[in-house]
Amino acid sequence: MAFCLAPAFLGATLRQYGFMLKGLKEVAGDLAALNLPFFLLRGDPSRELVRFVAAQGVGAVVSDFSPLRLVRDWKSAVAEGIGVSLEEVDAHNIVPCWAASPKAEYGAYTLRPKLKRLLPEFLEDFPALSRHPAGWEGTVPEIPWEELPAGLEVDTSVPEVTWLLPGERRARAALEDFLEHRLPFYGARRNDPAQDGQSNLSPYLHFGQLAPQRLALEVEDRPGQDASREAFLEELIVRRELADNYCFYQPHYDSFAGFPAWAQKTLNQHRGDKREKLYTPEELARGLTHDELWNAAQREMVHRGKMHGYLRMYWAKKILEWTDSPEEAQDLVIYLNDKYELDGRDPNGYAGIAWSIGGVHDRPWFERPVFGKIRYMSYKGCRSKFSVEAYQEKTRRENGR
Repeated sequence: MAFCLAPAFLGATLRQYGFMLKGLKEVAGDLAALNLPFFLLRGDPSRELVRFVAAQGVGAVVSDFSPLRLVRDWKSAVAEGIGVSLEEVDAHNIVPCWAASPKAEYGAYTLRPKLKRLLPEFLEDFPALSRHPAGWEGTVPEIPWEELPAGLEVDTSVPEVTWLLPGERRARAALEDFLEHRLPFYGARRNDPAQDGQSNLSPYLHFGQLAPQRLALEVEDRPGQDASREAFLEELIVRRELADNYCFYQPHYDSFAGFPAWAQKTLNQHRGDKREKLYTPEELARGLTHDELWNAAQREMVHRGKMHGYLRMYWAKKILEWTDSPEEAQDLVIYLNDKYELDGRDPNGYAGIAWSIGGVHDRPWFERPVFGKIRYMSYKGCRSKFSVEAYQEKTRRENGR
């Protein structure tokens, strides 16, 4: 197995690189126990992988799927330069993205029946791995794990988190904890930020330290708890694969041009609307707004690398309300999300931001200033759904303030 460590990747910081590298170190050890080599390359993947294939006399390359433009560009360059076949598999999803649908879907309601028809074919258990009888005949360079961060071109001001530890073994332990203590109540608690109701597994899924297929199989095997299981599998399979579908078939998934026509029209019609509040990027990054709920969510993300999913929607929509244009809002939300969230630079993130600001996978709602017909979320609406005070107190305890 070979992994190419790019010195920078879509605004990732030391927080995300550290989580990934520690997971890769565990992978290298597990592969060695199976008599399999692990090569860590450093540099531009479109060049380094081509050199590696030529130097090692590789006869074919198998790569995992990603719908993101940068990764697809790297892969195209590698395919053109290696002179041997490059096969792509989709371990990122349960149903491969291109098999689930040949086009961009309007929403979960159009993708869901397609996935349900295909799940019996693809949702199968994994075969056990066996130790390789021969092993690698050549030499495998030692990997200087402790030195790798110094060679990165990333923001080192965002520290690694300590409350969630990386690696497949930690992912498995976190999965067991979720299945035992939170899955039974997931249906009732998942949208309440004041409670510990979410799985906290998205960083493991993002970095490939936990397979969505493994997670789905484990959840399906749990007896009872039908409502909670169905709610979780909807998020894990339908919503997650809908995000990949969006990024795969919509080349402008991170810009205004990727919004549906009705959303572009309504946002354009309200460009000149007066904003009651305007904040600078620095004020937003530091959580210095008049909205203490929003500030608490922002600080949770800065300190923990994870914001509650329900509040991520509210958080993004408020940035649309507090900036001069939808383009500025989208760029800023992507920047903050990818800088602080452990699972930033993920199709789920891009699709969620496009939903919040640009109506992707949504429908027109009642018209209002700034938002036009984009769905609105309010502080009062949040108060009606959960205890804002309890959530703010929870974040103060977790953040040490």
